[in-house]
Amino acid sequence: MTPKTLTPALRVSPQIAASDMAAIAASGVRSIICNRPDGEEAGQPTAASIAAAAEAHGLRFAHIPVAAGYGQGDVAAMARALAELPAPVLAYCRSGARSEQLATMAAAVGKGGDASTWDILVIGGGSAGIATAASILRRRPGIRLAIVEPSGDHYYQPGWTMVGGGIFAPEDTRREEAALIPAGVEWICAAAASFDPGNDRVVLADGRTLSYRVLVVCPGLKLDWDAIPGLPAALGQCGVTSNYRYDLAPYTDRLTREFRGGRALFTQPPMPIKCAGAPQKAMYLACHRWERDGVLDRAQVQFHAATPALFGVAAYVPALEAYIARYGIDLQLQSRLVSIDGAAKVAVFEQTRGEEVRRVEERYDMIHVVPPQVAPDFIAASPLAAPSGFLAVDEATLCHPGYANVFALGDVAATTNAKTAAAARKQAPVVAVNALAALDGAAPVAAYDGYGSCPLTVEAGRIVLAEFGYGGKLLPSFPKWLIEGTRPSRLSWLLKAKVLPPVYWHGMLRGREWLAAPRPIGQTM
Repeated sequence: MTPKTLTPALRVSPQIAASDMAAIAASGVRSIICNRPDGEEAGQPTAASIAAAAEAHGLRFAHIPVAAGYGQGDVAAMARALAELPAPVLAYCRSGARSEQLATMAAAVGKGGDASTWDILVIGGGSAGIATAASILRRRPGIRLAIVEPSGDHYYQPGWTMVGGGIFAPEDTRREEAALIPAGVEWICAAAASFDPGNDRVVLADGRTLSYRVLVVCPGLKLDWDAIPGLPAALGQCGVTSNYRYDLAPYTDRLTREFRGGRALFTQPPMPIKCAGAPQKAMYLACHRWERDGVLDRAQVQFHAATPALFGVAAYVPALEAYIARYGIDLQLQSRLVSIDGAAKVAVFEQTRGEEVRRVEERYDMIHVVPPQVAPDFIAASPLAAPSGFLAVDEATLCHPGYANVFALGDVAATTNAKTAAAARKQAPVVAVNALAALDGAAPVAAYDGYGSCPLTVEAGRIVLAEFGYGGKLLPSFPKWLIEGTRPSRLSWLLKAKVLPPVYWHGMLRGREWLAAPRPIGQTM
């Protein structure tokens, strides 16, 4: 147990034990504050046992237990305790982070500040939100920053295709949100409901109102399962699966492992969607497994894509078409899934063939479905929305065109780049520096070039590494002699399977901007 000194009057620490109390008292501490609820984990000392040890050594004790999503009442209680208890005070929780955040907010209240007003408020605690917050704090430690995120779980969504292919275990793609929130950031465990950008306020679903100086919006997008009649009831049974859900990706693995022949359908909805290559990746991995197991010749595989082309950037299409031919896939472009009957195992597609639009029924033994994807309802209904429903931003600076202190990134932004984690990795540093500039009353200083990456897994062991920016401009990260992105590569597979997950968990989410440093406006291409 090594305390961190915040001020001469206040220190914070991870969990302490009764046996630490003699050393704590000898260090000059006069009071203890426990910010940890009892029973958070097995073997945790109770607050009462710590209180008894503190009192035995002549120290005052207060218990202000807070979990994720603590509010103004908790901050006020902390402020009162710090004002009333003899200093120096040692506050502790599991890691010390909650105590430090509460103390920072309590200090603002003590100076006449407002605990619900933030220098920077981030809506969304997914990859974009955490990466942006971490990048901001690396540049300006001590800033008052909060993340609004209702979920207690955080997922590495690019890994779900690998789960569906039997390569990753599902639990390898999940972490607790609390463990990923950067130190110095308050996690407000709640959902945003509406925006009042004219007054720099956000209203939460529980009725609370938060004020900000700069707002960063990145809650992701909405998977609209209900847009396809019959789909929600069929998912996870009747041979209906999707790698776009954590709980369903293992079902994809099971279906493909148990497949011994028959009709296998794979779908892709209209754009925009998360990772435009993911619908194909599920199909290629399944076909490669069936090829390896000797059952591909007994499979009738169809790929129904609502788009007019196999992939949006022409340079990567020849390599993909070679695998379409290799696996004997029946490619149906401009074919959109419009309904599904799970019990009958029949899918209905609306197909455009020249001037004709027709409906076609297809029987299946298994079907991998990718749902339509739209902006979250509270974004689409807000004054910040573009006509598409996504949040309006300048494509380069990622700043809202009408509000200079509002930024958006990730899947929710109304930009024309590919919606991938790689795009968010590049966008986060740009938003970080531009948000800090806005906080200082200055104009944006960095620009985003539309970079996105889609590792197109064409077989277990080979990937076509698609990297491109606005307008389909190829933006490779590696020289051609190392990785030729338009061709299947074993090295790209190793990058996807071995390198990118730790880069995500230990780099991107901690504000490390490897190959992602922001470039000044005018120097992005």
